[in-house]
Amino acid sequence: MTATHTTERPVAVGVVGLGHWGPGLARNFAALPGCVLRWLCDADASRLERWHRHFPSARATTGIEELLADDSLDAIAIATPVPTHAPLALRALAAGKHCFVEKPLAHDLASCEQVVAAAAAAKRIVMVGHLLEYHPGVIKLAELVREGQLGALRYLYSQRTNLGKLRSDENVLWSLGPHDVSVALAIVGEEPCECYAVGESFVRDEIEDVVFCYLRFPSGVAAHLHLSWLDPHKQRRLTVVGAQRMATFDDMELERKVTVYDKGFDQEFESYGEYIARSGDIWSPRVSNEEPLRIECRHFVECIATGRRPRSDEHSGLRVVRVLEALQRSLDSRANAAAAGGLPLAEARPTFDVQG
Repeated sequence: MTATHTTERPVAVGVVGLGHWGPGLARNFAALPGCVLRWLCDADASRLERWHRHFPSARATTGIEELLADDSLDAIAIATPVPTHAPLALRALAAGKHCFVEKPLAHDLASCEQVVAAAAAAKRIVMVGHLLEYHPGVIKLAELVREGQLGALRYLYSQRTNLGKLRSDENVLWSLGPHDVSVALAIVGEEPCECYAVGESFVRDEIEDVVFCYLRFPSGVAAHLHLSWLDPHKQRRLTVVGAQRMATFDDMELERKVTVYDKGFDQEFESYGEYIARSGDIWSPRVSNEEPLRIECRHFVECIATGRRPRSDEHSGLRVVRVLEALQRSLDSRANAAAAGGLPLAEARPTFDVQG
């Protein structure tokens, strides 16, 4: 059972890490009713000073120890480099703080399991920042699937590409993949039984900048993920194909975030066993334009206040990392085969279940 925030005072949150995601988290926590931004923390003193000017009422420090020792602080939001996610979360939980951790929860399954155990022991909330699970467009798409509007789910595919920022500390699978893996798991409602990935390191040696992933689920649903930092098109698109209809979520669209296509194959009863293609109406359901990060931050604060389990809790974070690890093993297997002199194409395509 998770301890709840039982007093009338606002939920006090501190943000650790003011690089890419931290400032956005600070902005939203500072603006939310029922929440107060108590602390800003970053090891880079100049960066800390720059952002402290935007949030002068918050306290500022270069060391997390002050946050851990503050009994008035309810929660810590961690937006630091990925290798520090789990260690900092463990320290925050040990200090009795609720914890928001940017995605992924960790870079390995063992660290995720430590966080899960620590959260249970501390009776504190852990929420992983799988932002797309809070996007109104993705919520609408999941709602269409759940209500059977598309018919039986058949397959889905995502495209997350750009001529993007190359990273030296992680490949494109771990940088972009958590977004689409978390959404695929949420929409399908299962963990995959097969994971397969191929990738190439065109720009930096041994750091894949293009990765193609294939997931197969126990129900027979399939998913394909295209992840790339090396593409002429900036794409943030997810397509879901059902037995009756199809739908697309496109985050690059300003208005039509979700589009439903009444397309498919219907059996031709005049000729046994034959099917004819059907192409009907196309429509876009109304989708809220509220900022997903605001929704995500509000959900975290509400979970602390009520004791409710977050949509993307520590168990959800662990499942995503389990799939990412399986995909990484597939990538590594192919790379090792190539280094050993190559294998025939059929032998160079191992699949891995999520248990390894």
